[in-house]
Amino acid sequence: MSDFDFPSYEGAPAPAPAPAPPPRPAPQYLGTLNEGQRQAVEALDGPVLVLAGAGTGKTRVLTTRLAHLLYMRRAFPSQMLAVTFTNKAALEMRERLEKMIGASSEGMWLGTFHSIAARILRRHAEVVGLKQNFTILDTDDQLRLAKQILQAAGFDDKAVPARSLLGAIERWKDRGLTPDKVGAKDRPDLANGKAPDLYRAYQERLLEVNAADFGDLLLHNLTIFNTREDILADYQRRFRYILVDEYQDTNVSQYLWLRLLAQQHKNLCCVGDDDQSIYSWRGAEIGNILRFEKDFPGAKIVRLEQNYRSTPPILAAASGLIAKNAGRLGKTLWTSSAGGDKVVLKPLWDGIEEARWVGDEIEALQRKGQALSQIAILVRTGFQTREFEERFITMGLPYRVLGGPRFYERQEIRDALAYLRLVHQPADDLAFERIVNVPKRGLGTSTLEQIHVVARAAHVPLTDAAAQLVGSDELKPAARRSLGDFLASLDRWREAARSLPHTELTEVMLDESGYTAMWQADKSPDAPGRLENLKELVNAMAEFENLEGFLEHVALVMENTERGGGDMVSLMTLHGAKGLEFDIVFLPGWEEGLFPSQRSMDENGLSGLEEERRLAYVGLTRARKRAFISYAANRRIHGQWQSAMPSRFVDELPADHVELVAEPGLPTGARGGFSEFSQSDSWPRTRVMAPRSFKAPLIEGRATRVSDPIPKGSGKYQSGDRVFHQKFGYGTVGAVSDDKLSIHFDKAGSKMVIANFVTRADAEGRIG
Repeated sequence: MSDFDFPSYEGAPAPAPAPAPPPRPAPQYLGTLNEGQRQAVEALDGPVLVLAGAGTGKTRVLTTRLAHLLYMRRAFPSQMLAVTFTNKAALEMRERLEKMIGASSEGMWLGTFHSIAARILRRHAEVVGLKQNFTILDTDDQLRLAKQILQAAGFDDKAVPARSLLGAIERWKDRGLTPDKVGAKDRPDLANGKAPDLYRAYQERLLEVNAADFGDLLLHNLTIFNTREDILADYQRRFRYILVDEYQDTNVSQYLWLRLLAQQHKNLCCVGDDDQSIYSWRGAEIGNILRFEKDFPGAKIVRLEQNYRSTPPILAAASGLIAKNAGRLGKTLWTSSAGGDKVVLKPLWDGIEEARWVGDEIEALQRKGQALSQIAILVRTGFQTREFEERFITMGLPYRVLGGPRFYERQEIRDALAYLRLVHQPADDLAFERIVNVPKRGLGTSTLEQIHVVARAAHVPLTDAAAQLVGSDELKPAARRSLGDFLASLDRWREAARSLPHTELTEVMLDESGYTAMWQADKSPDAPGRLENLKELVNAMAEFENLEGFLEHVALVMENTERGGGDMVSLMTLHGAKGLEFDIVFLPGWEEGLFPSQRSMDENGLSGLEEERRLAYVGLTRARKRAFISYAANRRIHGQWQSAMPSRFVDELPADHVELVAEPGLPTGARGGFSEFSQSDSWPRTRVMAPRSFKAPLIEGRATRVSDPIPKGSGKYQSGDRVFHQKFGYGTVGAVSDDKLSIHFDKAGSKMVIANFVTRADAEGRIG
């Protein structure tokens, strides 16, 4: 029998332990660990917090600790709970563990928070009013349900967007709050203060359809544990050892869930890095890891500080930067390797020059044999990718955007471009279809089908067909009025295009259409980024003389799409880079207001600044061999050039581990030019000015149900002709004006209709 072989065991607590066997020889795998790693693996009893710095072998410690628990016969596999944040991490841990023990890990509770919680909920669904075969809703289903709840409560989707309600509900669930626990201080400025009532109705509806959303999985677990002591006691006895990965990213619900399960044996081992807590906007609570010793008295703290990824200068720069944070438990990364290039600091004149410099550096590295796949550009926000993408396309440098689409492929950019195309070219039917009901104007599928019917019959563009319908009685009044307002806006913008610069025209159009206000009202985490992308679109347009030139440029850029795999530079946000590593990392845009983000500091104060600093630390520690930081003296913000000052993070980097690489004309100084920048005319120390927000929408559409499409007719008509209309019935033609007919219908009265929507009828009423 192998040292790791166990009889199958599932269910109640293990039998009373037998007398202690003689000590077992130390397993060979312990000899492969460094001192810190071995301490983390061998500290089996009581609460343990493993502070695992970037690149310190965290996954190795996690799997070795699980193997060691099995080797030491501390528990059956089914008495061990290992929780991760992603399915990928869970799969990697299981594969490594099985390779290490040479046996299956079947029976071990190893998975994500949500998968483990769902497994428990299936067993005890009736406690919270569900059946065991309950459905877990995806985002689309949640939105549909939220819209139903809002509609039933009398709220218009424009006044209270379903996404905003779901965002509030998600935040409550992340904090472990059921509808009855939502207090006055927890109420958002939403739905006239009735958001908690809508939350209650949403939860009741979920039970009616025997469903749960992802937030419910943990929330229902908490309800079960807090109302059924017998069920909680069973799981407390079962899980003798609990292991948690990425503890710094846990939210309040996850924290409460873990704390309840660990109360009996208290053998809770949490692995994480307080210096890499960067997801507060997703509900992560850094306080969970900072107060671990208070929550679990007598806890052992093990620090993993030996880094196996980066060079000494990179680690020293990152450690010096993060040391400025007050809210941390403290550790210093080090490596046994020697040498390595200092972190490069590169001041540049503007963002365009920054993209050119990065591209040139990458080409130089490629000529020296560096694989492009091991080069990454990490930006603070998504809009920053645009200048790099366009530069790389010009150079023919292959790249990929990780974690999101390319700039001109993003939803909000495609929508804005559709507006611009339709203003520039009224016959652009694809653009018309895309934005005729974006934002919602009450113009649904039926209305669009009617427009298509007229367009096909008359062989005219959709805008012309829509104008014909507006001039008739074919549509219901609300839809006709909304479509008319939309067409009037298009005419107004086309007229404005004769005198306004194309950048200003875009701002006016996005404001007056209500498109910007739509994203301002959206409470999803990605909404602010979409607004920033729209501002960056205006910046991009400013580089062209007119709208026609810009639209032609975009069309050519869109042709340069990614073609399969191959050796490519990776372009992504800093948030998306966590957990990844590259030989070479470029960190552009280190300017005050951009990074650290002014919005983050305005909304969260000191805690926001410290999270921004942790994000900088994460960026630096992604680099194995070389790291390049750049910052520009000028940025085009909302179409206007404005001076920028270097990020405070640049000042905080230890001078001994950075190297300034400045072109003639830009100042240099003892600490990378920081002191001289504050006095130099060529680098004004003025704060980055926040761009003005788009105005609120001027046009407001109402959701309306429209009639079904009407069959087209044929032929020319004269006054006195008898005709039939599917909607209005039989009638007699009065006046004739081009393709419109004034008809007195036998039952519906006088109406103005489009000729193609009627068919000829004879005196006896036969249609022919």
